Parts: sequence; structure tokens; C-alpha cells
Amino acid sequence: MRRKRDRVKTEELLAMFPLGGTAYLALEIAWRGTTHWTMFFAGGLCLCALDELDRVPLPLAARAALGAVSVSAVELAVGLICNRVLHQKVWDYSGEWGNVAGLICPKYTALWFVLSFWLMAVMDALQRTLPQKRTVKI
Repeated sequence: MRRKRDRVKTEELLAMFPLGGTAYLALEIAWRGTTHWTMFFAGGLCLCALDELDRVPLPLAARAALGAVSVSAVELAVGLICNRVLHQKVWDYSGEWGNVAGLICPKYTALWFVLSFWLMAVMDALQRTLPQKRTVKI
């Protein structure tokens, strides 16, 4: 039974990762007018993290706050890899108040909170409308 659960979880992640990556690229193009290929990986990680956080038994606002911090942490990690390993300056928030290494800042963490809140509310609503899985005992 555990292997089946692991397989289902793997299939879920394999679907969520490219969805998150594609959505993140589209969001960046809509917001900034440009993106970078590494953002696909950032978006995939972010959606998978948000999906996991949405299962935590906390109020929606608390889950969204954890989501915003998680997305900012992913952005910081990917930004450091882009800057230090790939020698690419993909974005620069050094002019924003409270920035960390020019890669994350409170302003965008707050926007990630709003987006995480909305996304988790949608995921909660979808979860309520899906039929519950039943196990048949023989």
C-alpha cells in the first residue's frame, strides 16, 4: 500500500512541477516582460512546496505566510545559483527596501503572500469538489 501511495505522490509531483514552472514563466513575462529559463525550475519547486504546505493543518493565512516565505527562499536560492554559478544577473532588487543580496525583498514576499493565499484557497476549493478516494477491502 505504501508503494502505491509513493507512486501516486510521484505522479502528482511530475504533473505539478511543469505546471508550476510554466505558470511562473508566464507570471514573470506578464509582470516584468521577461524571464529566464531557470525560473521554470523555481516555479516547479514553488508549486510543489505550496501543494505540500496546503496540506498542513493550519489556517489559510498561516499556510499562505509559510508559502510566501518558501517562495522567497526558493527565489533566493535560485538567484544565488544564477549569480554565483551561472554568472547571470537575472533580476536585481537592490533598490528595494529590506532586500537580501538584491534577490528578495519584503515587497515581493508580500505579493507572494497574496498569490499563495489565492492559490491555496483555489486548491482547497478544488479538493472539496473532487470525489474522495475510497479503498475497497476484499
